[in-house]
Amino acid sequence: MHHFPARLMRLLRHRWIEEFRMPRAAGPALRETLARRVADSEQRHTGQIRICIEGGLPTSYIWRDANARERAITLFGKLRVWDTERNNGVLIYLLMAEHAIEIVADRGINARVPDADWAALTQRMSESFRADRFEEGLTQALDKITALLVAHFPRQNGDCDRNELPNEPVII
Repeated sequence: MHHFPARLMRLLRHRWIEEFRMPRAAGPALRETLARRVADSEQRHTGQIRICIEGGLPTSYIWRDANARERAITLFGKLRVWDTERNNGVLIYLLMAEHAIEIVADRGINARVPDADWAALTQRMSESFRADRFEEGLTQALDKITALLVAHFPRQNGDCDRNELPNEPVII
């Protein structure tokens, strides 16, 4: 029973962020900029990048003390990032209520990129998000992920120019 007040406060913080901060932080201009940057990135490699920005966790996650990583993995599946031809999809997930950043990469790219590289990227993004520089943090992440995908999955002559996943960020 002693966990109830902490869970309630966490729930209120998550709902407050959704109501008051999300509309400002993830407005139409940011959505358009990110979609364009993802499209430009994907012209250079065969990977697929999705961005998901969520204000707060669903209530069920909060009541069971779930974290941002669990939510990111769930969304990786729901958004079908795992379902690319070369298993090289990457999800960038931002949970605004906790300034949490998660990167979930499919097995094709994960096999080639050490965990330490993903952790370093997440750390750099965290610094920007803590300072409320969301666009800067997401742009840095996109640039680094683009470089990794170009290094490991460069677009070759004859590669299909098929966009397997939407470029627009998902805002929840």
